[in-house]
Amino acid sequence: MTAHADPTPESSDVPEAPEATPATVTPAAVTPASFAPRRTTPGDVAAASGAASGASASDDVPWGRVDDEGTVSVREGDDWRVVGQFPDGSPEEALAYFERKYADLEGEVTLLEARARRGGASAADLRATATTVQERITGAAAVGDLAALTARVAALTDTLAEASETEAAAAREALDEAVRSRTEIVEKAEALAARDPKTVQWKQASAEMSDLFDAWQAQQQNGPRLPRSTAQALWKRFRDARSTVDKHRREFYAELDSAHKVVRERKNALVEKAEALAPRGEDGISAYRDLLDQWKAAGRAGKKADDALWARFKAAGDALYGARAEREAADVEASREKIDAKKELLIEAKTVGDERDLGKARTLLTGIQRRWDEIGRVYPRDVERGLDDDLRKIEQALRSREDIDWKRNNPETKARANDMTRQLTDAIEKLEAELAAAEKSGDEKAVAAARDALEARRGWLSALGG
Repeated sequence: MTAHADPTPESSDVPEAPEATPATVTPAAVTPASFAPRRTTPGDVAAASGAASGASASDDVPWGRVDDEGTVSVREGDDWRVVGQFPDGSPEEALAYFERKYADLEGEVTLLEARARRGGASAADLRATATTVQERITGAAAVGDLAALTARVAALTDTLAEASETEAAAAREALDEAVRSRTEIVEKAEALAARDPKTVQWKQASAEMSDLFDAWQAQQQNGPRLPRSTAQALWKRFRDARSTVDKHRREFYAELDSAHKVVRERKNALVEKAEALAPRGEDGISAYRDLLDQWKAAGRAGKKADDALWARFKAAGDALYGARAEREAADVEASREKIDAKKELLIEAKTVGDERDLGKARTLLTGIQRRWDEIGRVYPRDVERGLDDDLRKIEQALRSREDIDWKRNNPETKARANDMTRQLTDAIEKLEAELAAAEKSGDEKAVAAARDALEARRGWLSALGG
């Protein structure tokens, strides 16, 4: 029989299950609403007695039986023990009720075994829980192999007895490990205290010491309790090392504060110079950049002071760059009409590609370019670059057409083409004569060769425009 039970925290015992009353159990107390009470017949008793419940015995005798009065008994060895009465339900319902009681007990045993296997809970606590569970099994109002459950609990109790000795040895090992770990923390703290204060990165060192202190507290709270003399000796060493580190850190930051004071004075002077550039507006940007280079070389004045001084220094620069932004915004506003004018010129320039007369096309484009320059520069710059790129593409397309025309009309090129045309014309006339002669003679091979050569020469002549 399989029992299902919710796991409980390792630190708590198995919850106590309610005892079944070995006396009369009324249907209203144990029967679900779906159970319809009826008269129990002898046939029902026989069927219930023959059904398997829990684990079967070797001789196929069931663990439970129900008599005509609804009295339920459980088999213990060769004897039967009355566990309760279920007078108004069927024999199957009666057995099922007390089998569920057995399943609850088996679930407790299974859970206890699982906790023992999983570890984490002390063996002594588990032994106490096992004793409580065994008391529930003894004389339990349940139907099933109670003897098997008793044997499982007994075996578990024997195992836990051995585990208790193992726990004691583990506790001694844990104590030795705790002393070793605590000593390691002390030695790391002493190593920090022994370092040259001038070479220490104090932010990192402070974090390391804080981590060591946290580790000390964690071991003190969660680890085994150390002998008093050992604990006091280790704490004194740790406390002294921590005090030394704190002393060196304070001395370091005192010197650092002195150096920060010098840097603060230097940066404050730079801030005042930057603020004095405000009346110059955009023209003061160059001088501000020089001050910015000096600022970067001035060093650190401490985070709080640096942040405050930088806020003033940046505000002075923002005012200068703000003047430039205002001027650029005004330029952009003034450029709106110029941008529209250049866009109209671009529309006009597209007709350059449609003009077949290259001379007229060049004249048209030159006029557009002249008016383009007369409009002047526009803002923002990326808009101006986009417009210039569009006009440049139209100009490049026209230049490509002009290059092709020049190559075609170059006198030297034309002379070479005319000479080639004459040669091809002569060759064609000669091949035509050869073809006529071959056809007259009936030489098919000569006819085919003459035709192929003639077609090739005619193709070349066509490519030359002849």
